[in-house]
Amino acid sequence: MQQVINGLTLGAIYALIALGYSMVYGVLYFINFAHGDVAMLGAYLCVVVLAGRLHLSNMVAVLLALVLSAVAGVLIEKVAYLPLRRAERLSMIISSLGVSMILSTGAQVIWGVSTQPVPSIVPTVLYRFGGAVASSLQFVILGVSLALMVGLQLLVHRTKIGIALRATSFSRDTASAMGIDTDKVISFTFALGSLLAAVAGIMVGIYYSTIYPTMGSTIGMKAFTSAVVGGIGSIPGAMLGGMLLGVVESLGGAYISSGYRDAIAFAVLIAILLFRPQGLLGSGGRGVDRA
Repeated sequence: MQQVINGLTLGAIYALIALGYSMVYGVLYFINFAHGDVAMLGAYLCVVVLAGRLHLSNMVAVLLALVLSAVAGVLIEKVAYLPLRRAERLSMIISSLGVSMILSTGAQVIWGVSTQPVPSIVPTVLYRFGGAVASSLQFVILGVSLALMVGLQLLVHRTKIGIALRATSFSRDTASAMGIDTDKVISFTFALGSLLAAVAGIMVGIYYSTIYPTMGSTIGMKAFTSAVVGGIGSIPGAMLGGMLLGVVESLGGAYISSGYRDAIAFAVLIAILLFRPQGLLGSGGRGVDRA
């Protein structure tokens, strides 16, 4: 039970970042490998705002960091991806790898290569369930993550911007011909995905009480694995993949070896793709939330 609780907490974080991978893939049909580093950037922005002399409350500081992260996501899209939108997809993938390196290296130059402490935002209260212990922070992470996932699902299916997003994901040319401003839809996708990634990055920092410049590559790869396991492009698939990967990683680290946690995660990816290449909830088609 203890490992399941820990795994669900990690899985919720992976799932939030995986949603960004799935949304961008569904709209532009390419993998944004800089997405994990946007999560790292959100965590650092939150620490910078909290450590500043702006006399802001914790909630306002977090919201400001999320807004800045969303703006950063849009700027990345406009500078690094928009000029290559009509080029080969490989060009955009290489550009995303370049953005990832720029963000990671820039963080090391600005904030140093050593780890940075993260102040406690959520009061810690422990709850016992038999032999397992869950903290108030874990409940906050799970609650916020599930609320954002449900909110995203409702946004995609119940709002005009969600309909425009799905239409753009199936065919940009047809959506444009029907009067949809696809450029604004794509920018909105990057802003929303970056905001979710920043939430996850802040959660990682609070959960482990520390952040570091290369953390984006680690959590980004886990989140990408989650998106592929669940079915890339599927929002429910990203949620399921993240939760599943978190639980498997936690159980494997506890009962096999903590040194093989990453290997176990990718072994699960390989096993699922061997038997179901489109992922657990993927259909093999194209489009956001096609499951």
